[in-house]
Amino acid sequence: MTKSKEATIELDLPMVDPLPESTQKYFDICAEKLGLVPNVLRAYAFDIDKLNAFTTLYNDVMLADSGLSKLEREMIAVVVSSINRCFYCLVAHGAAVRELSGDPMLGEQMVMNYRVADLSRRHRAMLDFAAKLTDSPHTVEEADREALREAGFSDRDIWDIAAVAGFFNMSNRVASAVDMKPNEEYHAANR
Repeated sequence: MTKSKEATIELDLPMVDPLPESTQKYFDICAEKLGLVPNVLRAYAFDIDKLNAFTTLYNDVMLADSGLSKLEREMIAVVVSSINRCFYCLVAHGAAVRELSGDPMLGEQMVMNYRVADLSRRHRAMLDFAAKLTDSPHTVEEADREALREAGFSDRDIWDIAAVAGFFNMSNRVASAVDMKPNEEYHAANR
C-alpha cells in the first residue's frame, strides 16, 4: 500500500473527522505550545478512546508531580527508546532532551549511547536501572533498587522511573509496529 507523504503511520487508520471538540482543543493547545501536533497524537486519533487513554497515561507519567524532573523523564524515554531502536521516540524525545538540557550534545549522547555522557551519579544510576528494566526486566532485584536509593532516589521516585521506562517500552513497540513517522520539525530542533 502506498501512503501519502503526510501519513503518520503505515496502517490505513485515518483520524476521526471531524475531531470531537475537546480533542480539537487539545490539538490546538499542542500546536500553540509546541508549534506542532505530535504525530503520535494524530496516529492515535483514529480512535478517540485510545487517544484519550494514551494521553492520560503520558501526561501522568511525564508531566505529573514527581521527584523526577521533566529532563530526567525525557532522558529515560530516550535511553529506553535507544535500546528498543524506536525511530519515532528517539527523534521526538531526543529533541526534548536537547531543549530541556540546552545541550545538543547530551541529546545526541542519550540517543546513541548514554554511557558516553558525563552524567551525575544520580543520572547514571537512574539510566542504568531504566536500561536494565528494558533489556532484562526479569533480573531486576533489590540491589538495583538499593543502588537508586543510594543515588538519592526515594521509593516514589523508583516507581516513577519504572513507570516512565514501562510506558516507553510499550509506546516504542506500538510506534515500531505501525512505522510511526516523527514530525519533521523535531529533526532540526534545538541543535
